[in-house]
Amino acid sequence: MGGVPGSRITQFDLGSPATDFPVEVSLRFKEPCQVRHTALEAARIAANRILSKDVGTANYHLKIRVYPHIVLREHKMATGAGADRVSGGMRAAFGKAVGTAARIDSDQVIMTIRTTPQGFKVAKDALWRASMKLPSPCYLQVEKGAELLT
Repeated sequence: MGGVPGSRITQFDLGSPATDFPVEVSLRFKEPCQVRHTALEAARIAANRILSKDVGTANYHLKIRVYPHIVLREHKMATGAGADRVSGGMRAAFGKAVGTAARIDSDQVIMTIRTTPQGFKVAKDALWRASMKLPSPCYLQVEKGAELLT
């Protein structure tokens, strides 16, 4: 197959991973799909920017829960004038590796944010903004600490 392109995701744990936080909020997909590594990285950056600015890096832990291990291939076709003489059509059309993707089932967790009760609204906003970067509809679920938020 040739080489597998490197993943664009630089970090899977951000913030303060060693601290025990009482509130945990997760972002889940509604439908099964594939998410490219570039979309996961864009979602991570969007969520981390909001959290680090509004809550502070010591008051949250953001974890990416999926890894892009599916290799995506593309068979590039020649276009333009004279393409019929240059290209080989669909002969040997296995394609070159162009990226990686994570295969997601419905109701699978993509990202989790652990934070303090004061940072809950910011965490919800960060996950909502991260969901805008992803290809399928998402929803938020409070995994732990719902009794602290009332």
